[in-house]
Amino acid sequence: MDELLYEVRGRTGHITLNRPEARNALTFDMYEKLAEICRGIQLGSHIKVLIIVGAGDRAFAAGTDMAQFRSFTDPQHALDYEKKMGDVLDDVERCPVPTIAAITGACTGGGAAIAAACDLRISDTRLKFGFPIARTLGNCLSVGNLNRLSALIGAGRLREIILTARLIEADEAKVIGLVSEVLTEPEAVHARAAELADKIAGHAPLTMRATKEALRRLRTDGPGAEGSDLIVDCYMSSDFKEGIEAFLGKRKPEWKGR
Repeated sequence: MDELLYEVRGRTGHITLNRPEARNALTFDMYEKLAEICRGIQLGSHIKVLIIVGAGDRAFAAGTDMAQFRSFTDPQHALDYEKKMGDVLDDVERCPVPTIAAITGACTGGGAAIAAACDLRISDTRLKFGFPIARTLGNCLSVGNLNRLSALIGAGRLREIILTARLIEADEAKVIGLVSEVLTEPEAVHARAAELADKIAGHAPLTMRATKEALRRLRTDGPGAEGSDLIVDCYMSSDFKEGIEAFLGKRKPEWKGR
């Protein structure tokens, strides 16, 4: 059985982390396939949104499959792993179309890192989000991963959940903006993700891509981040001209992503 499934339904790409018997713990190969899919999506293609889900209803993903760490005997093994993780998460974050993490149940370790790299996160009421490594593996998060997470939930809260090894639950996640919506059942999460994807698919691709990239640059480069190229790309695009004419003509624009 394929451990990571990918299919396109209409204008939406669907990735399923498919190891329900292991609470969708990720193998190195699953990480690589996830990154390949995100790198392969092109702006202006028929795919407008990407949804990531976990198979079954127990977990979105319970981190990296721990058995793989038994082979780590050299410092370079650890450095290579964190470098690979950084590259995978960067590919998820840089995906040119909006990404939605539809979270059901536990979302920990590498699974939480993937969800954090997505643009939108929705969950069911059983959410358990975090990095309990201080009471499990005894490893650490990379500086790049900490940067992304602290921008999402705040450095103080991130420090607290890692040091105490506690997990953020649904009510708190909604209050702090970690998730935008909490639904009662896994099926409702999947249905809402599809509904959001359908709505977003009708919006201007260049606007969404520029917003995603500008926010990424602000996080990594600070207030002095450069964004002139993003402004030019949008204002000089055929889509911008189409938007003007559609607005003035009182009709719905037909976006091309260019």
